[in-house]
Amino acid sequence: MSATQHIIAVVVVLTTLLGVDGSNGYYQTRVSQCRFSSWDLKDLEYIYSHWFNKVEYLRFNSTVGKYVGYTPHGVYNAERNNNDTAILAQTQAAKERYCRPNAQNEINYILTKKVEPIVKLSLGKASSGGHPAMLVCSAYSFYPKMIKLTWNRDDQEVTGDVVSSEELADGDWYYQIHSHLQFTPKSGEKISCVVEHASLKDPLEITWDSSTPEPERNKIAIGAAGLVLGLIVTAAGFIYYRTKARGRILVPNN
Repeated sequence: MSATQHIIAVVVVLTTLLGVDGSNGYYQTRVSQCRFSSWDLKDLEYIYSHWFNKVEYLRFNSTVGKYVGYTPHGVYNAERNNNDTAILAQTQAAKERYCRPNAQNEINYILTKKVEPIVKLSLGKASSGGHPAMLVCSAYSFYPKMIKLTWNRDDQEVTGDVVSSEELADGDWYYQIHSHLQFTPKSGEKISCVVEHASLKDPLEITWDSSTPEPERNKIAIGAAGLVLGLIVTAAGFIYYRTKARGRILVPNN
């Protein structure tokens, strides 16, 4: 994990409501944090904080190696704890006793975690590329990051007219990716998106259902008809131009 990546923290929060019946609304909170940003745990840090209501008044930081107070009451308790060798030694030992095994468990979970992608195949709006239709293959909520999306058309891999995004981070350890295939529909053909990922035992193949709903079929039919009509009009214009050009008599200028 690089230094630019986020710090991972294992946090335990203990909150106590002060007072005999809890009616005074005062809270004493103790927070234990194990913070690290590298897989080898070389930067492992233990932080033990004391809060009164929403104010932190005392903290132990393993990097500093002692207690530090932030209020008069905190300064008093910091000095008392730092002078008590038993309390200080016990708190210092928490980094190895408590943090390291828990942090290692967290790392092992992250490194071995595998979450299958949720794959959806849908019709998209074709761009100006000479094709009236476009299919979009989207994979969501997968982990780890590496994934491969390919297209098959009648069981043959398609390499042209395909545009894919990078793996996009969702911000919660999961990723998504999208691949677009522009095509001209043919009767009886089979088009599928093939997904390969560490969480899948075998590649996952999602086939486009040719029994597309009527509105979508109409869109494709209109697009295809428009493309054909455009070609016919272009060809007719070209033939007309060539015919006129052959019938034109050129008169030299004096």
